[in-house]
Amino acid sequence: MLFIFAYVDIFAFWRADVINGALRGEVPGQGIAISQGFLLAATAYVIVPVLMIVVSLLGRARVNRTLNLVVSMLYTVSIVGLSIGEGWIYYLLGSFFECLLLLAIARTAWTWPLESQPTLEANPSATQRSRLQG
Repeated sequence: MLFIFAYVDIFAFWRADVINGALRGEVPGQGIAISQGFLLAATAYVIVPVLMIVVSLLGRARVNRTLNLVVSMLYTVSIVGLSIGEGWIYYLLGSFFECLLLLAIARTAWTWPLESQPTLEANPSATQRSRLQG
């Protein structure tokens, strides 16, 4: 998802409206001034998914599940919102796949087993035992 994120933004610099907006110090079509605050917010927006990778590797299952569900849904909503009114197909295609990947993250997080659930080795159910035996 982050690669798509980055490349969609990098490809934007081939667009005259983006270059001209940057030269004027504004985000084209959004009416947002490019300032310290804007760049800080944009950096934070990209840092969150990077940190989610680390949390997924180091955090407990219950925390991962909650954070991945919340963050993936918030980012999906933000990407859809930022795509409204966009006319460039490459941007819409990239946004579509970002959302698809975020929904896959949410689905995966939803189905993650929690730590309090018994493991297969510790307490197999009858169905699991039959699968193991046959």
